[in-house]
Amino acid sequence: MSQTLRRTLGLKDLLLIVVGTVIGSGIFIVPATTLQQTGNSVTVALLVWLVAGVLSLLGALTYGEMGAANPDAGGLYVYIRDAFGELPAFLYGWTALLVIASGSVATLAVAFSAYLGQIVPISGTAAKVVAVLMIIVTMVINVRGTRGSANVQNWTTGLKVTALVVISVVLIVVGSGGPAAAPGAVPAPASHPAISFSMFATAMIGVLWAYEGWQYATFAAGETRDPQRTFPRGIIIGTACIIGIYVLANFGYVAALGAGRAAQSPRIAADAVGAVLGPMAGKVIAAIILVSMFSAANGLTLTAPRLYYAMSRDGVFFRKLAEVHPRFGTPAFAIVACSVWAMCLAATGSFEQLFTYVVFVGWIFYALGGLAIFTYRRRQPNAIRPFKVPGYPVTPILFVASALAVVVNTVVTQPGRAALGLIVTVVGVPVFFVWRANRTRANRRRGDV
Repeated sequence: MSQTLRRTLGLKDLLLIVVGTVIGSGIFIVPATTLQQTGNSVTVALLVWLVAGVLSLLGALTYGEMGAANPDAGGLYVYIRDAFGELPAFLYGWTALLVIASGSVATLAVAFSAYLGQIVPISGTAAKVVAVLMIIVTMVINVRGTRGSANVQNWTTGLKVTALVVISVVLIVVGSGGPAAAPGAVPAPASHPAISFSMFATAMIGVLWAYEGWQYATFAAGETRDPQRTFPRGIIIGTACIIGIYVLANFGYVAALGAGRAAQSPRIAADAVGAVLGPMAGKVIAAIILVSMFSAANGLTLTAPRLYYAMSRDGVFFRKLAEVHPRFGTPAFAIVACSVWAMCLAATGSFEQLFTYVVFVGWIFYALGGLAIFTYRRRQPNAIRPFKVPGYPVTPILFVASALAVVVNTVVTQPGRAALGLIVTVVGVPVFFVWRANRTRANRRRGDV
């Protein structure tokens, strides 16, 4: 059975994987919270979205160099392994499988069924069935071929981006700003510099979460054609596009509702569209969100299993997950394993609180991934690097600092949540040593050591 993944992804595929995986449901909800945290200041809120996007772009630039120089399946896992050893790399894979990646798919599936309920009435039991079915659909699509799943990703991402851009433009052109856009509704942040800085920093953390997901594209580097050129261009252009889409959407929401009303809206996208196009337009936005969440779930299913494939290939996970299907050319067992666990999480619903506790841990590993570039450059000073991160070393330093800011903010403001997240991660330490011992015994039986 072949153990090599086929290189079938081009620049367009990689770009749309980045955009489609990042844009899930956050842009339809988070802008209201950002306005609240910035005192209803539209200027400051937009600046938060812009700065958070630039910091994410710095990460994409950093990972772009490593992905071009080492275009292997597993991406971020490989960077951490090469720079810091097998244990931290395994812990990243452990938390990703247990909660972060699988929990993200489950979260999208549960939210998908909830939004479907706004179009057609469904019971609580039926909603869980819908969530599981959505995961099954993405699983089947991705098992049957990387090329086919990339095509689905391209179409669904193109549809949701087009819809989001068109709606944002319509809101900007037609929107009157709502009754809350009266003079004085937006405070002057310059008159309260200390408060403004505090608000800005707090809002930045939440918006960085909305940008999360571009790093999943690194897992698919091993299936990218001409990866030395294609990978950095795809991840960088894709992240830059997200910044423009997010800023445009925020402009549209405020144009439709005004700052005060937008800040108080629990469903800012639906309320903005309803204010301009009428209440029936709420179903239109619900349909767009359904496509958006399906696209994000498909992007995760397309990329995340490559992490488990790489772990298995290293001998620190079930060897079956390193097998490539002889007909479909995909890591089918890895895809099924990730999807089945996501189905369990979605069906029980017990993962939601745990997910919010553990997901911040991912930023520790994103910081380690950014730091890995310094190790690569020190150990391989003369290596051929088709793409070099501009602004080195400032660019990766700024990204690592922003990632650590997310971690530190969580530890300071929510120590209980941070402690539980770290405990779940540390539980993986004995698991790692068990797998490594098993690998050593297996190698001895084969006479490799």
